[in-house]
Order: sequence, then structure tokens, then C-alpha cells
Amino acid sequence: MEMVQGPDDIRKEALVNMVEEYQSMLLRMCYVQLRDIEMAKDAVQDTFLKAYRAFSSFRGDSTEKTWLIKIAMNTCRTMQRGSWLRHVDRRITPEDLPLASEHHDMEDMNLMCAVMALPPKWREIITLYYWQEMNVRDIAKLLGVAQSTVSSRLKRAREKLRANLEKEAEE
Repeated sequence: MEMVQGPDDIRKEALVNMVEEYQSMLLRMCYVQLRDIEMAKDAVQDTFLKAYRAFSSFRGDSTEKTWLIKIAMNTCRTMQRGSWLRHVDRRITPEDLPLASEHHDMEDMNLMCAVMALPPKWREIITLYYWQEMNVRDIAKLLGVAQSTVSSRLKRAREKLRANLEKEAEE
């Protein structure tokens, strides 16, 4: 007798696959946005919960990765708008950063700290463009802004990063 998979089984299997493939990437991205590891973990968990609930409405207009990133970015924004968040000490030390590998150097940590010090809109663009390797067109679609806005934010973020890193190097 052959077992028949129902819609819930398909959703569960898809969720398990998405978690295995994208969990660490989303955690790093959420951490850069929220600057708190526990909040980042909560955001990732909420992201997968929202994806599970909305799985039947996923039309495939974008990749699973892009879809999950959009959910995660919106979840992070919602968490950032919370009134209690404004009263929490958000200082970050390089030791608190979740890294993809064990091999890292001071230059990488300085860059990560510099990115995390950027305003949220610039931090978001840098994260998507460099760490998620998305192009300007896809970022614009994901964020619901014009491509020129993405390009402008990317340019300003690069300039600010460059200035901050040069200033730090001089010190």
C-alpha cells in the first residue's frame, strides 16, 4: 500500500528543506539588521513560521531564497519598530558576531562592525548586495523601491563605510 502525501506533509517537507538550506544565512542577515543574537534567532524562527503559513500562497515569482529574505527583512523591520527596542543597550562586540566559519581576522571583524554601525537602510542594502549576492534589480523588487534608489543607497553606504574604515585605520 502506497502512502499518499497530503498538503500538510508537503509543506512540512518544504519547511524542513528551507530550514536546512537557509537558516544560517538568515541568522547572519537578521543579526546584522537587529544587532542582537537572541532577537535574530527569534526573527529567523518567525520567518520560517510565516513561510510555513504562507507556503500555499508562494507563487514562485522569485526564488525561495528571495522570498525568505523578504519575509526575514520585514520581520526584522517589525521588531525594530517595537517601542521597547529603543530602550535596550545595543552595543555589539566582535565576539558576539555569528560567523560562517571559524577562520576570521581583525579586518573582517572591523568590516562587520562598520556595516552594523550603518543606518538600517544602508545596512540592509550592503547585506543583500554583498553577503546575499543579490543584484540591484532583485534588491529593488525585494524592498519595493526603484532600482535607482537601491543604487543610490548602495553608493552612499559604500562611501560611509570607506570613510569609517579609513578613519579607523588612521587611529
